[in-house]
Amino acid sequence: MESKQKVVKTTLDSLPFGEIDAENEGKYKKYPLPEGVHKKMMYSDIITIALPSLVELTLTSLTSMVDQVMVGRLPGDLGVQGLSAVGLCMNPKFILMTALMAINTGTTAIVARYRGMGDQKKANQTFKQAMLFNLILSAIMMTVGTVFAKPFITFIAGQGISEATIAYAVTYFRIQMAGFIPLMLTNTITSTLRAIGDSRMPMIYNTIANVVNAVFNYLLIYGKFGFPYMTIAGASLATIIGQFVAFVIAISLMLKKSRYVYLDLKEKFVFDKDIMSNVLTIGLPSMIEQLFMRIGIIIYTRMVTSLGDIAYATHQVCMNIQSLSFMSGMAFSNSATTLMGQSLGKQRLDMADNYTRMTRTLSFLLSCVIGGCFIFFGRGIVSIYNSTPEIIALGGQILIMIGFTQPLQSSQFVTAGALRGAGDTKYTAMVIFVTTIIVRCSLGYLCIKVLDLGLMGAWYALVGDQVIRTAMIFMRYRQGKWRFFRLRGQDQ
Repeated sequence: MESKQKVVKTTLDSLPFGEIDAENEGKYKKYPLPEGVHKKMMYSDIITIALPSLVELTLTSLTSMVDQVMVGRLPGDLGVQGLSAVGLCMNPKFILMTALMAINTGTTAIVARYRGMGDQKKANQTFKQAMLFNLILSAIMMTVGTVFAKPFITFIAGQGISEATIAYAVTYFRIQMAGFIPLMLTNTITSTLRAIGDSRMPMIYNTIANVVNAVFNYLLIYGKFGFPYMTIAGASLATIIGQFVAFVIAISLMLKKSRYVYLDLKEKFVFDKDIMSNVLTIGLPSMIEQLFMRIGIIIYTRMVTSLGDIAYATHQVCMNIQSLSFMSGMAFSNSATTLMGQSLGKQRLDMADNYTRMTRTLSFLLSCVIGGCFIFFGRGIVSIYNSTPEIIALGGQILIMIGFTQPLQSSQFVTAGALRGAGDTKYTAMVIFVTTIIVRCSLGYLCIKVLDLGLMGAWYALVGDQVIRTAMIFMRYRQGKWRFFRLRGQDQ
């Protein structure tokens, strides 16, 4: 029986448990809304979860943008080198985060499923075990990243990046590793809270962290008010200070027993094989997916770095702007993951399908607005980062391309999020392998090395990747296999 502890309520809570129609497992159909449920109610559920997540992710991305703008505004060549250095650190950092992100993906799906089933005890046990596993993994990855920082960065840089840029990147990366454990444990807490529909608390502590980050950026990058003039290293230190603040707030929240999921440090840890099996069943394919993505991006990035510092700095600016645009898709994707998991936990296929389609509609409409801004104001947006004419001109052309792909990508994010919420992560891993490693890298080589199209060729390859990925994700959803994923230990 579910306790009266704090939990985000949705329309699902007012509905009885449904039944899985085993006879139609191979068939997909659009489900009508349940009797007494109206679209307004469901849109309200979606927005309740997505809006705080959208604010949080947008502010986080804006903070990343501020990081790069402040670094890019450093005098002379230092600005271009700084933009490139920050970009070089992203891929090795995400490689090290892969296993932990996999645990968090599994945690979100499983906690959401138990929330739908009304099993608070199992939801809480899942959270505790995810925290312990990620504490151990993050300590290992932090050590690896610190020791092998220079080989990681040198490999990513390839032959086209200057030694000065590589040196700045190594320093930036080592500082990032110092804050790796708090970052990953905060991510585990965030994943758990989103699973139960609470995206408001992550919004609060991440917003505070972003403000702290921005303030220390100004103080440490430029050496203001008596603080040391640290330039690029200052940006990295400011980031981990903000991340530590987020961790302190998040962990203090989870120590309160008034929450639906909480952390009792006095309670004896009990390993639950079924829970970790469920988490890993979903998480391991997600880890493989992320590894495929990072391998593909590293190969792709090495092609871009071969074009030199200016081209790579432009690429990094455009990637950062694109990541800002992704926030709407990711916020609605989080909502789709949560509502899909909770709906399947309650065996309400009708609610799962309708939540997914309505979430996709909202995300599509917002992405059209964002895409329009990129198409019409691209050069002005790029000029915020750096005043180099070549960067502004080329970046403006790329943003037009990004603008037209926005609606496609946002719909893909939501549908993939729904599949992950259902536990269908093996297929998404295969999609990432095909699109990122085979399609993007092959097209990138053709456009950059063979056709000599420069940085624009690299972005043609990226767009080709996204078009094929969207088609494959939509095809999988239409097959309907997401409806019948079972948890280990769950009644069939």
